[in-house]
Amino acid sequence: MVRIFAMTHKKFDAPKNPMYIPLHVGRAGAKKDLGYQGDDTGDNISDLNCYYAELSGVYWVWKNYRGADCVGVCHYRRILISDAGYAFSEKEYEALLESHDIITTKQLELPGSYRSGFAAHHNVAALDEAGRIISELYPQFYDTYVSLVNQNKTYFGNIMVAKKALYDEYCEWLFSILFVLQRRIDMTFADDYHRRVFGFISEFLLYVWVQAKGLSAYECRVAVIGEKTEVGEIREAMGRFFAKKDAAGAKEYFAQYLKRRPDVIMEAADVTGECKLCLQAVSTANLELAEYGRCFLEEINDYDAVISYFQRLNRAASEHVKKIKIAKAEYERTIEAADYDEEVIGQASDIALLAAIRLYAADSRAAQAAFEEIKGC
Repeated sequence: MVRIFAMTHKKFDAPKNPMYIPLHVGRAGAKKDLGYQGDDTGDNISDLNCYYAELSGVYWVWKNYRGADCVGVCHYRRILISDAGYAFSEKEYEALLESHDIITTKQLELPGSYRSGFAAHHNVAALDEAGRIISELYPQFYDTYVSLVNQNKTYFGNIMVAKKALYDEYCEWLFSILFVLQRRIDMTFADDYHRRVFGFISEFLLYVWVQAKGLSAYECRVAVIGEKTEVGEIREAMGRFFAKKDAAGAKEYFAQYLKRRPDVIMEAADVTGECKLCLQAVSTANLELAEYGRCFLEEINDYDAVISYFQRLNRAASEHVKKIKIAKAEYERTIEAADYDEEVIGQASDIALLAAIRLYAADSRAAQAAFEEIKGC
C-alpha cells in the first residue's frame, strides 16, 4: 500500500485518488481548521512550521503514521508525474519501488554552485553550519556534502516516495541535523519567506543523502497545479505600471517584491513564465530609457501586448541562436528558408534584441555573434 501526504496550508481540490491524503501543516498556529488531518497531533513540530515549512508534515508522517508500507510527500500544488505527463497509480508506485529505493524530483541544474545560489537569497552561514554538523554527526556523509555544495544540482520541494523504513531512516538523519542547526544559528529573519530556512536547506540535504548512500533514485517530472497568489499579484501590478508607462516604478516594485519572495520567478511558481517575461520587460524598458531617453512602453503598454511582444522576441532570438551554432554556409541557407518573425526583430531595439539573445546564447561571445548575424540579415 502507498499513501502520499499532500502538504497544504489552505483548502484545495484534493485528488480523488485515496492514495493522496491532505495534511494541514502548521495547524497548531492556524486561524481556522481546514477539515484535514493536521500535523499537530501526537509527536509533532507543528508550532515550528514557520521555520520548517512542509517539513512539519514530513516529521508528522515519520512519527505518527503507520498505515502503509510505502509513504510519500507532495504539495497541494505539486505532484510527481511520469515523463509522459500522467500521475502514477498506486500499482505503478509499488512497481517502481521494487527496482528503486526512492522516487523524487528530477535534479535541478543551477547556473552556479548550490552554495552560491543559496547565498544569493539566504544567509549562507546556515548552510555552512549544516555542513559542519554533518561532519560532526555523520562524517561519512561530509565529503559528499562538500562535493555537491560546490556543484550545481539539487532536488527541490522535499517531494519523495519511499518504503516507510527508508523514509524513517532519512527523517532520523535529517532532523537530527536540523534540530542541532536550529540551536546554533540566529533565528531572527527579515520576513516569512526567509524564516523557512530549514525547508530550503533540506531540499539539498535530500540530494546529499541519496548520493552519499548510493541509493537508486527514480527521478520524475513535477506537475504544478494552478499558480501562486503572488504571481497573480505581480501580473496585476505590472499591468498598472505598463499602462502608466512607468518603467522606473515597475523596476522598484519588482526589486522589492523579489527581496521578499525570490521564488516567484522560479519555474515551480511561475507556471506560465509570465513573471520572468515581466522582469525581462521591466529591465529592457529601463535600459532603453537610460540609453535612448525613451522605451518600448511608448508604443506597447497593454499587459497582454507586452507579454506577447517578448514571447515573440524570445522565440525569434532562440531560433537565431540555434542556427549560429551550425556551419556558416548552412546557416545562410537555413536562415533564408526559416519562417522567422522578422517583424518583431525589426521592431525591437538593439538593447531588447541583445537581452533576448543572451537568454539562449552559451556565453557573451556567442550572443554577440548571433546579434551581429541577425542585424546583418
